[in-house]
Amino acid sequence: MLTVPLSELPADFRARALRWAAQFPHCAYFEPNGLQYPNGPFDHLLGVATDVPDAPRTLEELRQWLAHSASAAPCFGFLSYEVKNEIEDLHSHNASGLGWPQLHFFRPQTWLRWQTDAVEIHGQTELVLAAILATEIPATTPLQVPALTPRMPKADYLTAVEAVREDILNGEVYELNLCQEFYVDGVSRDPVDVFLRLNEASPAPFAGFVRYHHHFLLCASPERFLAHRTPVIVSQPIKGTIRRGATPAEDEQQRATLLHDEKERAENLMIADLVRNDLARVARTGTVQVPELFGLYPFRHVWQMISTVTAQLRPEVDLVDVLRATFPMGSMTGAPKIRAMQLIEHYERTRRGLYSGSIGYVWPNGDFEFNVVIRSLQYRQDTGYLSFQVGSAITYDSVPEREYEECLLKARAILEVLGAAVKE
Repeated sequence: MLTVPLSELPADFRARALRWAAQFPHCAYFEPNGLQYPNGPFDHLLGVATDVPDAPRTLEELRQWLAHSASAAPCFGFLSYEVKNEIEDLHSHNASGLGWPQLHFFRPQTWLRWQTDAVEIHGQTELVLAAILATEIPATTPLQVPALTPRMPKADYLTAVEAVREDILNGEVYELNLCQEFYVDGVSRDPVDVFLRLNEASPAPFAGFVRYHHHFLLCASPERFLAHRTPVIVSQPIKGTIRRGATPAEDEQQRATLLHDEKERAENLMIADLVRNDLARVARTGTVQVPELFGLYPFRHVWQMISTVTAQLRPEVDLVDVLRATFPMGSMTGAPKIRAMQLIEHYERTRRGLYSGSIGYVWPNGDFEFNVVIRSLQYRQDTGYLSFQVGSAITYDSVPEREYEECLLKARAILEVLGAAVKE
């Protein structure tokens, strides 16, 4: 290991390191953006690999793969939303322009960890440092992407919201997270450049950049899915969104409006209860707690309502047991979860891929951290398919137009970064 003081590195070292790493077919970068967050944000990590011949493709393969790992490095990886099909008797038959594998993890050949005042480099240390410092940052140019096409036209989305409200009236679900995709095909863009722009425009505590061969994820997520710090596990579902105010007074008014919004509180409470029930399946009896309910946290564009659920895991439980009990995250499905996922498949037009999935890392001692993949772009460099998805939680009290406006609010930072609009 080589430890280099940040004071001895150029100010753009992070961008150089990511651009160097993105040349590898397997790359994962986790960016906390120096933000404060209850229970902490992502660790600041970067890892790469050239070849991963033994990569797991199912949860059971992941269990065996982690059990036989002798590496002192963390393992990096992702879970697509379609992992649900291995956990429950479900399917995914909707269209996909992305084609991610169900899941993928790798042990980095070289990895970096940023500390408060230094960077640790693990691997071919001197060669890696020299290669990063020699990496050039190209000049930035205006980024303009053609207008994105909604996979579900607005009129169809509004109709779907009404249909979900009818399902709720009929007792099918209490709440359903309905998502829609906006996409453009045949574009050529630099994924690192787009990620850095997105991260600057919308800094988030669980941001990340993933490359899997020709596939890229550019993520600006504010949401934690799971954190395990032996023996405690933490989940922090987000449900409840309102735009930031233009002045301090307006901003405080927006915060108060969200805090007292009965619909948003009901959504948040339902999902917090779902998470409690999920964690109880792998927790020591009597240890599931909710230390914070309806917490309000500011991000650059929005206020978010976040609840925190904690538990102590039973000693025999491993990561795969936890995932089988909790994945996908309730904030992206609805409740009850299985019926919600069946209706999601019925109403949505697109497979979610990494959207509503998770990226994260697992330490050799079994501790791990995973986010919720939202506020993200998915990109296939070989076909030029660029896509993002947004959604909102539908309850019986939902107003279709307001739900559509919430989707566009969540999409605003991405559209601004792309210099793009949505086709009407």
